[in-house]
Amino acid sequence: MERPAANDKHFVQTANRARKVVKPHLVEEWVGKVYTTLCILVLVVTIGAIVYFVSSRGLTTFFSDGISLSGLLSGLKWDPEGDIPLYGALPFIFGSFSTSLLAALIAAPLGVCAAVFMTQIMPGIGKRILQPVIELLAGIPSVVFGFVGLSVVVPALRAIFPGQGIGIAAGAIVLSLMILPTITTIATDALSGLSAGLKEASYALGATRWQTIYRIVIPTTLPSLLTGVVLGMSRAFGEALAVQMVIGNSPHIPHSLFQSASTLTSVITLDMGNTVMGSAHNNALWSLALILLAMTFVFVFVVRFLERRKNR
Repeated sequence: MERPAANDKHFVQTANRARKVVKPHLVEEWVGKVYTTLCILVLVVTIGAIVYFVSSRGLTTFFSDGISLSGLLSGLKWDPEGDIPLYGALPFIFGSFSTSLLAALIAAPLGVCAAVFMTQIMPGIGKRILQPVIELLAGIPSVVFGFVGLSVVVPALRAIFPGQGIGIAAGAIVLSLMILPTITTIATDALSGLSAGLKEASYALGATRWQTIYRIVIPTTLPSLLTGVVLGMSRAFGEALAVQMVIGNSPHIPHSLFQSASTLTSVITLDMGNTVMGSAHNNALWSLALILLAMTFVFVFVVRFLERRKNR
């Protein structure tokens, strides 16, 4: 078959019409849509698989092993290997909530005040020096925080307060350092995005800088600031290694902040490797993981609720 010459007028016109029909930007757009669709499908399938796997293993405790939900959530004794196995997870739930809440109480004022300093007091030095330094904390591995807590925080608490230094107080201090970058970064972004017109109007009415900050800036950005605190609590609630190194890992509800305790994450990491897959003990640990997953969803719903209030 004879091929058309390159300078053939009809061939050139046909090629030009083909290029006009399939435009390059349409091809790029199609490739982009397919790629992003595949990515979101992989993400959705992965999340769904994780939720299904954890839920199926966690619910086995209640449907196959005969352990009641109320007994798991309200039981005070955790002894899976005893003559009469006991699966009371209330000490771990109490430990997770108490360390997370106390860590948020410590880190939230520090993070918000640091954000106010970096955006309202000295924005130049704050953005060039302080913000990169604080964000650097987010990249430090958990084991480093745990080792610092074990070497510095625990001896300091032991020297000041009665007890061995390990306990909820040590765990909360270590967790507060870990969630500080999250709270500070979100608070900084929220304060930086505040309209300059609000502050200028406040100054025009005779308000001082501090009056503008605590009467205009903070109330206006409060939903975003609370979002940072909730996300920090979510990070603290799911942290395992660092808090495990300083909390003592004792399965009971302590009577003070300086007595050893345990969290959901610490008991899972300590016991999971010593159980047989499918045993009642192993299934009970998956139930604790299901509680962690449920709490993560609660934190996500709270964040979404705060974002809706912010957008009103």
